[in-house]
Amino acid sequence: MNFDVSKKGLKISSSVTLEITAKAKTMKANGIDIISFGAGEPDFNTPENIRKEGIRAIEEGLTKYTPASGIVQLKEAICNKFKNDNNLDYLTENIIISNGAKHSIYNALLAIINPGDEVIIGIPYWVSYPELIKISDGKPIFVQTKEENDFKFTVTDLNKVLTNKTKAIILNSPNNPTGSIYTKEELKQIADWAIKNNIFVISDEIYEKLVYDGEHISIASLNENIKNLTIVINGMSKAYSMTGWRIGYLAAHKNIAKIISNIQSHTTSNPCSISQYASVVGITGDQNNTVEMKKQFEARRNYMVETINSIKGLSCKKPKGAFYIMVNITELKGNTINGIRINDSLDFAKVLLDEAKVAVIPGIGFGNDNYIRLSYATSMENIKNGLHRIKNILEK
Repeated sequence: MNFDVSKKGLKISSSVTLEITAKAKTMKANGIDIISFGAGEPDFNTPENIRKEGIRAIEEGLTKYTPASGIVQLKEAICNKFKNDNNLDYLTENIIISNGAKHSIYNALLAIINPGDEVIIGIPYWVSYPELIKISDGKPIFVQTKEENDFKFTVTDLNKVLTNKTKAIILNSPNNPTGSIYTKEELKQIADWAIKNNIFVISDEIYEKLVYDGEHISIASLNENIKNLTIVINGMSKAYSMTGWRIGYLAAHKNIAKIISNIQSHTTSNPCSISQYASVVGITGDQNNTVEMKKQFEARRNYMVETINSIKGLSCKKPKGAFYIMVNITELKGNTINGIRINDSLDFAKVLLDEAKVAVIPGIGFGNDNYIRLSYATSMENIKNGLHRIKNILEK
């Protein structure tokens, strides 16, 4: 049957990685020993103090509607966090609590985009950025970054795609999928460019607590002019292993925050009340769990980087943050593995799944077919076994 459906909806792409992910899950369900490097979430449980606060909220009946933009206690905790961690002064009127950082990004785009406006993103990009821009009636504009520059775009890159329709850039630091971090000097140059051209900056800082080399700096903290143009995105998922709790938040100029509040009030209303109360404890309570999680991620990263660079045909840069590694597979292209020719990242991902029983994410899902992405948000035992399987299949 033919349906007269949304033309915009039809233009939204499904993830090219779904085939690999679905196949890996089916194989695992059938009893096959699959090691997955695809995880986009910490493999640690949510800290106990946060879990207990969620239980308390349920037991005490804190399960009703809250203000659409979030409870004031959480907004105040976030304001204090921005002041202490990022040297940013915000009031509660600048803060919107949402159903995850992805929802915050969508809210931000809806608040600033008019039909046909262009939003610049770097390649490799997080898979949802282009689709969120398209859903918001914007047009994603891509900038190809270079591995030798840690996959970071420069002002020169931005000038090449700047038009009179450019409305915003999305800056993701620490970055998914590359783990790269923008330095203060690089951020200053981008900030000056944005101010000069009156361009919004959507600064996705969801991985800020997972920095191993260097430091995280929010571009909004550089001066008042760039702060007014910046919408800072963050959330609870990565730093506190709260992916399923669905709490994200943003900070923006009060005029933009007001628009976002109105949008959210008519779409989702408030985020989960229980999760909000638990998040207050997460932000204001003991941070030792986050510190320990970061230490373990760093040890896994170091092992993976050293091992990957010892495997013939593979190479990678050492990521400075997040929990992903982009692995360069250009040397493998055109070669044959177990009778299967490797033409692209999807071919290689399929071979690893079928022959080595290892699931990875093809780089084409992030806009660059010369790479695969491996996550180290899995146990060291899985990392060692998985990389051993990859090494065997390539060196055999």
